[in-house]
Amino acid sequence: MDRRHFLGGMATGAAALALWQFLPGEAEAAYPYALTDAQWKKKLSPWAYKVLRQEATEHPFTSPLNDEHRAGIFACAGCDQKLFSSRTKFDSGTGWPSFWAPLAGAVGTRRDFSIGYPRTEVHCARCGGHLGHVFDDGPKPTGKRYCMNGVAMAFIPA
Repeated sequence: MDRRHFLGGMATGAAALALWQFLPGEAEAAYPYALTDAQWKKKLSPWAYKVLRQEATEHPFTSPLNDEHRAGIFACAGCDQKLFSSRTKFDSGTGWPSFWAPLAGAVGTRRDFSIGYPRTEVHCARCGGHLGHVFDDGPKPTGKRYCMNGVAMAFIPA
């Protein structure tokens, strides 16, 4: 293989990878709870709107939910979908509320290349709101760390 074919192959691969992130996926699907952009802006705080609807990330150690240790349920701040049980919450030391498992059917995932390398985005299965990301460095029994934005959730005490 000569240099020209190698560089051409690399350029083609990079272009395909760049375009792949724009292909329709689970996150673009229709959700049972849908509002117009204007309705979302009216319903949510400005910061919750940025996170849930524009996939922003809140600053670490700013959410009161990071220090929430009571028994209860963490729900989507956009549509009230129950997402995580307090029984699966753990202190990851990252500054964001972290869980080792969601409630059954509560969340969906999709591949995310927004910062240049692949991650797995987590979104609400009911409204599609961006919640955070899941990583493979969590505790047993799942080994997962669902690192969520606190502003994207509400806590419902038991």
